[in-house]
Amino acid sequence: MPARHPAVPSSDPSAPPASPGLVARLRAAGCVFAEDEAELLLAAARTPAELAALAGRRMAGLPLEHVLGWAGFCGHRMHVGPGVFVPRRRSEFLVHEAARHTRPGAVVVDLCCGSGALGAALAACAGPVELHAADIDPAAVRCARANVAAAGGHVHEGDLFAALPEELRGRIDVLLANVPYVPTQEVGLLPPEARDHEPRVALDGGADGLDVLRRVAGAAARWLAPGGVVLSETSERQAPAALRALTGGGLHARAERCAERAATVVLGTRPADVP
Repeated sequence: MPARHPAVPSSDPSAPPASPGLVARLRAAGCVFAEDEAELLLAAARTPAELAALAGRRMAGLPLEHVLGWAGFCGHRMHVGPGVFVPRRRSEFLVHEAARHTRPGAVVVDLCCGSGALGAALAACAGPVELHAADIDPAAVRCARANVAAAGGHVHEGDLFAALPEELRGRIDVLLANVPYVPTQEVGLLPPEARDHEPRVALDGGADGLDVLRRVAGAAARWLAPGGVVLSETSERQAPAALRALTGGGLHARAERCAERAATVVLGTRPADVP
């Protein structure tokens, strides 16, 4: 599977230009977008000493988003704390697909939410919704609370559907499930920012990368409202097996592909006439 690189947040056009020396040091440390990163670090630092500390953390290999404390996603700044999965720019396609199925007042759940960026972004673009987010990682739960607060969202801690209030069973209109889908043997091939600084539970999807998706697919129909839809990101290579998992869970399944973002989303819809 290709590495899932975090997106470099858009730099502030009003920020002062970065010094060539800082750019050179970042580039020497392996930062591909050294100019943009230098401007962002300069804008975030209040003093030269703080700039040196931020730059040092980045050159030591920490993800830029963890250094800054935020990630750019769907046009918003999302809080990202240390050790929390960084939302990828390609996942904006998942939000855009979900928005097509989201009406005002819909019950939306962001499962395996990480920072909660996907649910927060969907709520921001689709109008007022009843938003819930859930993750097994306590650090992610703390981070998600900050991001979904503007939408009046609720965040729950636990393993997949076990984290959700029972009152949501059979009521979910849109289920975002950006589950881990990197095959176990490929986790070591990810960029150091991911494999060394993001939780393994947010990356490792089992032998073929689809273990967690199969669990979601097997239970989704019991939690979705009639006509409700579950959406999950996967790789193009994994899409056929992912579709079989959704179909096996009693859902009508299809896939959508965005070549620009190199993103693949599988969707499973609960039939409206199935009790």
